Amino acid sequence: MTRITDLSLLTGWLPVALTVLGAVGAVWLLFPRVRRYVTTTMPIVLLSAVVLTVAMYLFVEEVWRPFPDPVAVSVYVLIGIAVAAVLLVLPRILVHRSVGTVLVTVLAAGVVLVAVGVRINLVYASYPTVGAALGVEEVDRVEAGELTRSERVISARPLEPAWRAPDGLPDGGRMLTATVPPTASGFSAREAQIYLPPAYFADPRPLLPVLVLLAGEPGAPQDWFVGGKLAATMDSFARAHDGLAPVVVVADGTGSQLANPLCLDSALGKVATYLAVDVPAWTKANLQIDPDPRSWAVGGLSYGGTCALQLATNYPEVYPTFLDISGQDEPTLGDRQRTVDAAFGGDTAALLRVNPLDLLRSRTYPDSAGAFVVGAEDEMYRPQVERMYQAAKDAGMDVRLRILPGGHNFALWASGLRDQLPWLATRLGLTP
Repeated sequence: MTRITDLSLLTGWLPVALTVLGAVGAVWLLFPRVRRYVTTTMPIVLLSAVVLTVAMYLFVEEVWRPFPDPVAVSVYVLIGIAVAAVLLVLPRILVHRSVGTVLVTVLAAGVVLVAVGVRINLVYASYPTVGAALGVEEVDRVEAGELTRSERVISARPLEPAWRAPDGLPDGGRMLTATVPPTASGFSAREAQIYLPPAYFADPRPLLPVLVLLAGEPGAPQDWFVGGKLAATMDSFARAHDGLAPVVVVADGTGSQLANPLCLDSALGKVATYLAVDVPAWTKANLQIDPDPRSWAVGGLSYGGTCALQLATNYPEVYPTFLDISGQDEPTLGDRQRTVDAAFGGDTAALLRVNPLDLLRSRTYPDSAGAFVVGAEDEMYRPQVERMYQAAKDAGMDVRLRILPGGHNFALWASGLRDQLPWLATRLGLTP
């Protein structure tokens, strides 16, 4: 029997049912049996909702511009519906001033808001299940103080043929939350979320490879575990390989939910130094893993994919392997001039010195390898990913391009990681 927390919010009957309930709630709010309400009050309220939503659109997209790419128009339409539902609550209650009307009206507005949330979630696939939306974690946690160092280790390349899983190995990995101090960078980062596979808890301990993953913008490290299904993907791989999987350090590459420091060392913060110096240094000092750079990779989704390629081109000695899922062809705040002004005080040359596309055109990377993944329906990012793939190939990198069904959302990003994990494991020396 399926648990409530396991019900899908992306497929099946539940999103349909919640949408239908929202429509029923909207009918209650819009059409009481009072002519004046329908002909006068409702149009005024709906017009107000349209004005507020358009004002929000103009502020976000033309003034504030917190995201490098515009929010889908369909999302603003859904937000407008939510605004209208809220604005209609009081007028609808005043039609029949009774306790029953208050309760039904509040409930109707509530189901409209839930339906709107479900429809927006279908655009981004951020919460695949009810449990994910409610914050129910599907991976056991471990505290830093519970981790110990093993006196016996197994080190080999590839690792899998030299490894034998001992009895009593955990069925799944565990999640560790840790603060990575910005010793060299001074960058104010949020806590990292770290996946430790079952084999990490064995004695003797295999020295596992490391994958540093980055979320998008807006976003947070937890996104990879919620919408990205990171733990489920890694646990599935570990079960097929006697508990072996990479240690995954999901580091913070933005500093806050809406920040966009471009993954550069600039006036916006020394993010590149944080990810290329502080994160590896902390990981090697605090986790018992394979320190060989050949066993290290960096990857990410959207902004994080762009960031992964930035690190791979600027710090190939640290990250000779990368995974770029739905990344851009250039770090951006929306346009080149705005980016240069905010990050480099108008100095375009400073951006070009660290911009991946320019580096790929001027250098060669014979020891680097990477995977580019993008959705077939991702009209904005697919051309950019294909452009960067070709540039990386021309620069001597050993690269691969995968175009998967889907768009620019977590469903694609989760499947992208799952699709490329076997290649990553072989490249990092985990499997033959």
